Amino acid sequence: MEQTLTAWLLPAVTLVAGIAIGFLIARLAPNAAPSRTQRQLDEMQERFEAYQSEVVSHFNTTASMVKKLTQSYQDVQEHLSEGANRLALDELTRQRLLATLQADDISEKRERLTPPKNNEMPKDYAPKSADVPGMLDESYGLKNK
Repeated sequence: MEQTLTAWLLPAVTLVAGIAIGFLIARLAPNAAPSRTQRQLDEMQERFEAYQSEVVSHFNTTASMVKKLTQSYQDVQEHLSEGANRLALDELTRQRLLATLQADDISEKRERLTPPKNNEMPKDYAPKSADVPGMLDESYGLKNK
């Protein structure tokens, strides 16, 4: 009987000890994983915020450069106009030069798009006259003999 008790007691104690160790590991291990996940999430958030600030900085710099480019273009136009006024030998040449410069200015300006006057929805088929069969007609595309 003692042998049976020992045969059952040793595995039972081992089972209880295994459950206790497993429970402790299960309690401690999940705490490590969320902190690692949280660190990764925080790192990704920081990288995203850095990226956003870099994008904002890029577009601010681009806007500043475009503004400088526009100002430089206007300065060149003004310089050419002054040169045409000052250096042209006769009035006809001066007028032609100034007209050319102004024509370039006008062609550079873009026209605003206006909405269509007709508010009809676009059709998903080709309009046809009343005497022509439509594409779904049985005789469409067949030649009469």
